[in-house]
Amino acid sequence: MKTLLIVYHSRTGGSRQMAEAAAEAARPEIATILKQADQAGPQDLLGADGYIFCAPENLAAIAGVMKDFFDRSYYPVLGKIEGRPYAQMVCAGSDGQNAVRQTARIATGWRLKEALPPLIVCTHAQTPEEILAPKTIPEDQLALCRELGATLAAGMSMGIF
Repeated sequence: MKTLLIVYHSRTGGSRQMAEAAAEAARPEIATILKQADQAGPQDLLGADGYIFCAPENLAAIAGVMKDFFDRSYYPVLGKIEGRPYAQMVCAGSDGQNAVRQTARIATGWRLKEALPPLIVCTHAQTPEEILAPKTIPEDQLALCRELGATLAAGMSMGIF
């Protein structure tokens, strides 16, 4: 059975909700591991057949904890996970595009195959209070996260990705 690894970071709950929704939808199809970025590492990447990376965009960049995961894992798996499919989800206050670009560059270095377009969920949090407040992702946006998880899992199961 194929295994999907979902690595996420969330400080205010938005990315966690997104990752959980994707995992929930993927689980009926394939083995799915949901892991916080500070607990994940090279062995997790090596043990999976595909990936979803999910994190907030902070200060127009991927969140530091997610960057730390990539930093700790990059060289130990370089040349060992090539061709595996991945997708990414970003929880952003306004844009999210730079976090998408940064994650895509890392995935390109690993020679991963982008299976689905990135999903950006915009919370429209703009003030310091809104940015730091706990997030509740609307159901219509969680449905998109579920769709991403289910689609990646189905494609992996069928050997499309």
